[in-house]
Amino acid sequence: MTHSHDNIENPPAAPEPVGEGSDFDSLAAVLGVDEIQAEPTPDIGFSMTAVEPDIPQRARTLAHRIAQELRDAAPEGWARVQASFSLTVTGQRARIDYSDDQQRHAQVSAWPSVLALVAEHRGLSAELGDPWWRLELQLSAAGELDVDHDYGDEPFPADQMLALQDYLADLEAYPRDTVPTWLAALLRHNDRQSRTPRQAATAARADSESGYIPTVSEDDFPNLPVLWARWAAIAAAFVAVGSEWGPRVLPSFSWFEGSRRSGSSLYLLPGGRAVLSGGVWNAPELVTAYDDGTPLPDLYAGAPDWVANPVLNTRASGGMLTFCYWWERGRWYRGASPAAAELAPAVPGIWTAATVAGVICDLVAVEPSDELRSAVAEFVAAAERRDVTRAVLEAAFGSHDLDSAHYQLAMAGVARLGPEPLPEPEALDAVRHHLRTEDIDTTAYPLDQLRAERLPVGWMVYVPTEGDEPVIDRALYYVTDDGVVEATTSSMPASIYLPGMEQRFRQRHSQ
Repeated sequence: MTHSHDNIENPPAAPEPVGEGSDFDSLAAVLGVDEIQAEPTPDIGFSMTAVEPDIPQRARTLAHRIAQELRDAAPEGWARVQASFSLTVTGQRARIDYSDDQQRHAQVSAWPSVLALVAEHRGLSAELGDPWWRLELQLSAAGELDVDHDYGDEPFPADQMLALQDYLADLEAYPRDTVPTWLAALLRHNDRQSRTPRQAATAARADSESGYIPTVSEDDFPNLPVLWARWAAIAAAFVAVGSEWGPRVLPSFSWFEGSRRSGSSLYLLPGGRAVLSGGVWNAPELVTAYDDGTPLPDLYAGAPDWVANPVLNTRASGGMLTFCYWWERGRWYRGASPAAAELAPAVPGIWTAATVAGVICDLVAVEPSDELRSAVAEFVAAAERRDVTRAVLEAAFGSHDLDSAHYQLAMAGVARLGPEPLPEPEALDAVRHHLRTEDIDTTAYPLDQLRAERLPVGWMVYVPTEGDEPVIDRALYYVTDDGVVEATTSSMPASIYLPGMEQRFRQRHSQ
């Protein structure tokens, strides 16, 4: 991508502020030009009738004319416009977005005269060599103009991509010595990374018959339950702060698209299985495969038959998959995929609890306090326990969008099922009420001496004994967070009793 910056001289007077009923709100029924108040014509430093023999200067002149078109069509009160044009010899796509200082936006469709100028600009670039594929302009009301010519050094945004046949036609019209690896993959992958269920079953049988064993991945990724919980925690944080980037979670499925065009997906399958796959867009193996014609790595070597297209990252359909891991029998496995250290751009920062907490702290605050760091660390720990409460969430994210964050956690199954923690006074009162209702003699069990200890899903309530002598069969009560009281005695060790109590609580709130 090449970039240029101009400053349009003698800008017009600052526009009037946008108010109710302004042209900006309606944008003249999506560019009804005769209803839009045009800005005064600026002195943009060139003659509209001059003919420059120098191609770069002619291209610069055209860029200014495009900018003038954008200015002329601007709504009243605009502050800036961002325009993107994707072009080939057979296809075109444009995005024009006006905004004001109040961050209101108005998107319009490109009109014939501006598209004609853009096409002419691309024609001039073709005279100098390879024509650009995308032209981006940013223009301010003060007259500052930035122009980028995008030759595909990095993958284009999805909403700026044209059809593959458009790029094929363009390469036929303008042959190039090299094609960007990501585009070469889209044009030449020939479904080499596709793995239909039939192909998966055939390959799995062949691996079994040959005795091929996949690589056991010991230290690449955290175990599946922990990885899933951390992924959900980061997703909740990105959603809470309103970011369009970052990971997201749905029931049994999560995905991540990084700002640098790499990404991955994680599918949970019945029987405690999972598939984690994705791609680093500029991985060396893709470059050698599509530039030099070397074979792609066998990412599915040794994979079971359930590792197939329906649970693979969509990059497989475009020949851009660079890794595939699968989880079964409590372990990660891989074929010819790289080690996890090479995949960092394509996955969230799920490596350690401290990594996750650091990512979240940086999202929530510019300079996180010690109190915030502690709250976020507790939030991550609660996610790993699958017991994130509203109180924990609020401590970590404060005034951010807690509802949306909680929704991510709930879909991931790491939010607490059932009610919020029961306050200690209510747990003590529940035991007193139970004793009165059951007409239990409390002469030797003074209710004013009841004490409570917090447990994962409730409280243990008891009357402390005097001295160091243990009392056999001392009355003991467990109160879960939904207010259910369970009576037992000190002869039943808590380590034995608690798992059953937690299971009963979760079963009551699993529907």
